[in-house]
Amino acid sequence: MIPGGSSVPVVPAEIIMEANMDYDSLRNAGSAVGAGSVIVMDETTDMVKALERLSYFYFEESCGQCTPCREGTGWLYRIIRRVNLGRGTMDDLDTLLDVANRIEGRTICALGDAAAWPVQSFLKHYRHEFEAKIRAGQARAA
Repeated sequence: MIPGGSSVPVVPAEIIMEANMDYDSLRNAGSAVGAGSVIVMDETTDMVKALERLSYFYFEESCGQCTPCREGTGWLYRIIRRVNLGRGTMDDLDTLLDVANRIEGRTICALGDAAAWPVQSFLKHYRHEFEAKIRAGQARAA
């Protein structure tokens, strides 16, 4: 679940089910109220594909004024897309975190953080799904 819209960290069901929908509870769960628009995904959701869609949104919405956001959102989207297409490498996952960490807190507006937080949280909670997609792509290529 993404409790505050696409601009806040994703939280797995086992964590969010124990949280109230208030500022402090969501902060303690590792997310935020954000815009207050709740995104709920079930166990059939392809988390790599979901993150690709979110990262594309932020890539397209960047005004381009700040270098971290202008360049970083493009990098995030292209790497996630590559992973989703089965052409990614395990090193791509560390690169994604590195780029997201270099965007967070370094832009004029909040769009940079909004682009970075989903990447950081999806990899924190669902890295195994990204790794599985990479392994499947490598197996097809072999």
